[in-house]
Amino acid sequence: MTKGYDFITLGCKVNAYESEGMALVLDKIGYHQVKEGETPSVMVINTCTVTGTSDKKSRQMIHRAIKNQPNAIICVVGCYSQLASEQVAEIPGVNIVLGTNNRSKIGEYLLDYLKNKQQIIAVSDSLKNHDFDLLSVTNYHDTTRAYLKVQDGCNNFCSYCIVPYARGPIRSRDKDIILKEAQTLVDQGFQELVLTGIHTAGYGLDLEDYSFADLLTDLVSKVKGLKRLRISSIEESEIDDKIIDLLKNSPIIVNHLHIPLQAGCDKTLKQMRRKYTLAQYEKTINKIRAAKPDIAITTDVIVGFPGESEADFEDTKQFIQKINFTQLHVFPYSSRAGTPAALMPNQIDPKVKKERVLELIKLSNEQAKRYARLHEDKLLPILFETYDENTETLEGHAPNYMRVKVKGKKELLHTIKNVRIKVGGFPLSLGELEE
Repeated sequence: MTKGYDFITLGCKVNAYESEGMALVLDKIGYHQVKEGETPSVMVINTCTVTGTSDKKSRQMIHRAIKNQPNAIICVVGCYSQLASEQVAEIPGVNIVLGTNNRSKIGEYLLDYLKNKQQIIAVSDSLKNHDFDLLSVTNYHDTTRAYLKVQDGCNNFCSYCIVPYARGPIRSRDKDIILKEAQTLVDQGFQELVLTGIHTAGYGLDLEDYSFADLLTDLVSKVKGLKRLRISSIEESEIDDKIIDLLKNSPIIVNHLHIPLQAGCDKTLKQMRRKYTLAQYEKTINKIRAAKPDIAITTDVIVGFPGESEADFEDTKQFIQKINFTQLHVFPYSSRAGTPAALMPNQIDPKVKKERVLELIKLSNEQAKRYARLHEDKLLPILFETYDENTETLEGHAPNYMRVKVKGKKELLHTIKNVRIKVGGFPLSLGELEE
């Protein structure tokens, strides 16, 4: 069997980043990503635990890897194995169990297992962890934009969320390491960097004299050749005047923000332990739009939270229409054992949750189409990410995250070109290359 590895990555963009980082660690000890048809000698399952469904899927993927690759070393890492390390270790066939802290040492653990053939469990208490796990990514497989992890952990403890228990408190990555990695990625040819983390704009909360706004300033001013900088997500309370000024004046920071709302009802927000009111949220959105009128603002919404009445849901709908989001990411509330919300009375019937999800998805599609139509006959710079040989068409994103399709040549892949929007739509707008 060759020294090949393969990853199964579940969950969020942070997990995707960390899988890339672990792959580079394995590369350094003589392993390689398996090619098609090649049998891996190491299988890494990077798990998720954000909902009960995520736990179930993580277990399924572990069992599937053991069944499909019976001769491979099975390494389980991530949020689920952090919170359920004993259960994971008891699964026959699991050789190495890591949580959310020791993944940068995956190479050492693998060599240790090969030498001693003894199961390794290296999971420490995440709530006592104040060190940043030094995984680094200097290249990505088959992607045009690169994710750049700047922090880990979360201090919010929203009543529905298990993540702070899995990831621990906020830890900010060293700014010099971030800037160096950003420059390396740009030098590799990446046109867009996406800042990501468990609580991305919480960066700097554990530092004395350096904030998230300072990091943004350094990235746009010191990384040579950077074309686009995108923030994966930012909380309303973290958007200060300095960040708004950067949005207004920097041609590199894109005109798109993802600002989680979760509920358009103050009663529900309080039960969720969110740290803002609707009035505060609206005030911040208005300040952003005053500085950047054309900005796209997307959000997350959870429907069917315990106790959410029809009137509460209607309030959420009306607030969404009032803010006029560009697009919604809609999730039905999923009870997660170990969180306060799981014990709350008046859990909502799954059928009602499904109906509310569909209603908000319909509203989201309408608002996304309306926003896209505003850009008809306008010129937008599109970063081309995919090419279809059969139709000879390119697809990619504008800075405002509109996805656009054009006729064009394959050599334009991974470049940014101006496109005239002819038909604004969702999920795709149609355009023509501007010569």
